[in-house]
Amino acid sequence: MKRVTTRAVLDATGAILVRGDDARALEGFSTDTRSLREGELFIALSGPNFDGNRFARAALEGGAGALLLRGTEADAAELVHLPGNAPIAVHPDPRRALGDLAAWHRSLFDVPVIGITGSCGKTTVKNVVADLLATRMPVVSSPSSFNNDVGVPHTLLLGDETTKLFVVEMGTNQRGEIAALARIARPTAGVITNIGASHLEGLGSLDGVAQEKGDLAAALPRDGFLVLNADCRWMPELSARTPAQIITFSTDGEGDLDARDIVFHAGGTTFRLNGHEVTSPLLGTHNVQNLLAALCVCQGLGVPLDDVLPAVGGLRGGSHRLERVELEGVTLFDDAYNSNPDSSRAAVRFLSGMHGFARRVLVLGDMLELGDLAAELHHALGVEAARGKIDLLVLVGELTRATAAGALEAGMPESAVVHLESTDTAVAAVPDLVADGDLVLVKGSRRMALERIVTALRESRGGA
Repeated sequence: MKRVTTRAVLDATGAILVRGDDARALEGFSTDTRSLREGELFIALSGPNFDGNRFARAALEGGAGALLLRGTEADAAELVHLPGNAPIAVHPDPRRALGDLAAWHRSLFDVPVIGITGSCGKTTVKNVVADLLATRMPVVSSPSSFNNDVGVPHTLLLGDETTKLFVVEMGTNQRGEIAALARIARPTAGVITNIGASHLEGLGSLDGVAQEKGDLAAALPRDGFLVLNADCRWMPELSARTPAQIITFSTDGEGDLDARDIVFHAGGTTFRLNGHEVTSPLLGTHNVQNLLAALCVCQGLGVPLDDVLPAVGGLRGGSHRLERVELEGVTLFDDAYNSNPDSSRAAVRFLSGMHGFARRVLVLGDMLELGDLAAELHHALGVEAARGKIDLLVLVGELTRATAAGALEAGMPESAVVHLESTDTAVAAVPDLVADGDLVLVKGSRRMALERIVTALRESRGGA
């Protein structure tokens, strides 16, 4: 965060000072006393299972420069007795205050802000954009998958006097969230990676997903740009919602940046792109699309392909995102970070395209937040796995019973389909199902915690 005073925080958020000097300079911000540094503003967030105010004393003992706590002026009498003399302010909703502070802080910067959303791939695109451009300019990007009404403000507040570019991931599972995040971040450009069947419990349908993601398009200025997948059926509707320039990518020959002749190999993925031969260590057609989206951002910012393509070879995939792990006798792809129908189909296609192994083993967990379409979408994934010639399909969770039914109906032998009730059961069972020479891919929704299966395989086979 740029160095600001307590008064600036009060003005930005509407918080009320109940103790201390409003001229106190602050060295940053924190919402977690475990990572709080001396001189930082501590913002006491609260939720269903935690109360940030309970950590006020710990924040002061940790050297906080000021506190922003949940409360009103009526709480002043008890708050002034906290130790030390650091300023203390109160606000009825510190979470909203965090967003207001971030919006004010973002207004201090006259630099590009790239907002990235989509049903899948947004974290990878965000990471690739940041990695490709970090050698050319100081870049601030969302840590990990900080993409909600706490994560986006965190990202914006990381900017300082040197920052020349923000890359902000924007997630959603309820209508109106993208618009709210856009009001905080005020993106100058955007990326919508794709529209797929994710978070249908909150968004209702694919049309609802498109409407919600399209709110990013609607938030962009006329002199900005929007990156879209030319192969997405909602591209015309998304394009119509923005006055910004449209830049497209494709793996089917329809975009401004087109990947042709895609080949997977031990070193990653190679393809032709606008007269260049590109080799990326990121695997899968979906990661070619993610890379193309990032390259479109570079072009939109005026950075030529020739300047950034040399950095592609140094890219690294995110943790638990099709991460290759070599075990004793087995090659494992850890894709356990998250799952939805589109990303799971991509995993099936990727595994189907891999050759030279004794068996292709797919471990799939439940895909969550799909609402009334959950059974239908899980069933379709089983059909896809059968058609993809998967040799062993291991399914984890109640919803994947429909995946098993789909695979069997599409002709997969019963001996090739194993259903396990829970992640606990799978952790114990999967190591014994895997044999030397197998290629194994593990994928499931975040709450399924299938990375525990990856850990079990590492332990049983001596992985690094």
